[in-house]
Amino acid sequence: MSRRVARGPAERSDALPVPLVRLAGSEGLPLPEYATPGAAGLDLLAAVDEELVLAPGARALVPTGIALALPEGFEGQVRGRSGLALRHGILLPNAPGTIDSDYRGEVKVILLNAGADPFRIRRGDRIAQLVVAPVARVEWRETARLPRSARSGGGFGHTGRDGARSGGRDA
Repeated sequence: MSRRVARGPAERSDALPVPLVRLAGSEGLPLPEYATPGAAGLDLLAAVDEELVLAPGARALVPTGIALALPEGFEGQVRGRSGLALRHGILLPNAPGTIDSDYRGEVKVILLNAGADPFRIRRGDRIAQLVVAPVARVEWRETARLPRSARSGGGFGHTGRDGARSGGRDA
């Protein structure tokens, strides 16, 4: 009788293999990992040597100590952490940041303190999430007219007004 061994999210047989290099300064830090089996993003950690204090309104480029080789046809999306945004006003001003499949440099995260208090970033703190996603390539087909749709040319805030239905109200 064979035993079944439960696998963690990073050990699934359908997981996408991504080469990763630990860079100088990442010693002792764990690799990015999924916090729960249902998590879409891997936690990125701060690979700072000493505490970094981010004043209100200030930005910083925070190293993670890793470099990746994403497969062609995929991108890395660097996204903020909702808890940091809610509790401290810590945002990614370019969210989501994009890591292209041909980029081989260190993954770094731009953090912005939109809060009222200084924010301390310590070595190993979870500072962002990385979602790896497929990328569709576009081949433009110039045409004189676009196919009609229910929305047509309605712009920002269009749905939910003037008889258009969206199932909810626009803000």
